[in-house]
Amino acid sequence: MAGVSDLGRRLVDEIERDGGPLPAALAAAFAAVPREAFVAEGFQRRDGRWATPGTAGFLDTVYRDDVLVTKVDAGVPVSSSSQPSLMAIMLDALAVVPGDRVLEIGAGTGYNAALLTRLGAEVTSVDVQADVAERARLALLHAGIAGVRVLTGDGYAGSPGDRFDKVIVTVGVAGVSPQWLAQARPGLVVVPVQHAGTHPVLAVRGEPGGPVTASVICSSGFMTAAGPLSAAHPAGHPAPVSSGGLTGLHPAAPARWPRPLTSLRYRDLWYAAGVWSTRATHAALPGQQQNTLILLDDAGTGGAAILPDGTVLAGGPEAARCATTAATILDRWQAAGHPPMQAWRVTLRPAGDPSAPILAPATWELT
Repeated sequence: MAGVSDLGRRLVDEIERDGGPLPAALAAAFAAVPREAFVAEGFQRRDGRWATPGTAGFLDTVYRDDVLVTKVDAGVPVSSSSQPSLMAIMLDALAVVPGDRVLEIGAGTGYNAALLTRLGAEVTSVDVQADVAERARLALLHAGIAGVRVLTGDGYAGSPGDRFDKVIVTVGVAGVSPQWLAQARPGLVVVPVQHAGTHPVLAVRGEPGGPVTASVICSSGFMTAAGPLSAAHPAGHPAPVSSGGLTGLHPAAPARWPRPLTSLRYRDLWYAAGVWSTRATHAALPGQQQNTLILLDDAGTGGAAILPDGTVLAGGPEAARCATTAATILDRWQAAGHPPMQAWRVTLRPAGDPSAPILAPATWELT
């Protein structure tokens, strides 16, 4: 078995294999922080079994570039250690410099906060789940990580009375809490915001009263927050459709491209579809290896699916209308030159419950 330091370096190699070289400080943080210290109670393997320290392959799995589900409630994952490569992208976007005061929304296992401290930040981490917050505190203590304060509370409120330089959010939200912008003025908020059934990560800047704008960093999928942070709003999209939720989809338009889009390019199309249709989300379809972009009909039982090669499948009573919308989206994306999601600039406006408003995506512009 390789030593922990060797495994840390292997993790860095895995992250860099697909994403390119990490900044030196970030690579050193991933190599040095012992990820296994933050999953001391184990995690759920992809086959559903629970892995605990000392079981075969435990450390090898911990040091792979993969998410580790650490808490399940009624069969639904509710806390995890995020995929390290996604963490690296978000931490790089946060551009931490030594001495930064960082507010983290969603303590998770404490691993992300530990990485932030290795980058020189002072961290206040807030989690609504008391048991999750306590485990994060203990993990940080046992790992010898100082400089992190873990609070139990509603992430919407942030840490009242405190001031920060930057905010990072590690849970999927429908919009940005004005409290974060007030506590980190005129700072940066790196946050995964719901869009078409996923949570693309945004770099948000602005004042609590506006204007608030954002650029898109990358695609992602996160567990969804509760309370005001998950409020519905006019630009919101339907929830993803589980396996078997849609039936009777049949070919409505042939493939557009001889080779299917790569996963990243498909996500770019998906993002654009979410801009141009509030019915865009994703579904698990038979025969497809990945979740599929779909324009869900109003009943939520049919619609039009857009496959990675541009094929359109449609079904249900609104099949013809949904298929036409799908074709229009494909035409617009092609005419725009297949823009990456990073080409969009987003304006956020107040939405949700007026007594606890969020700043949600409202308009988009291609740059």
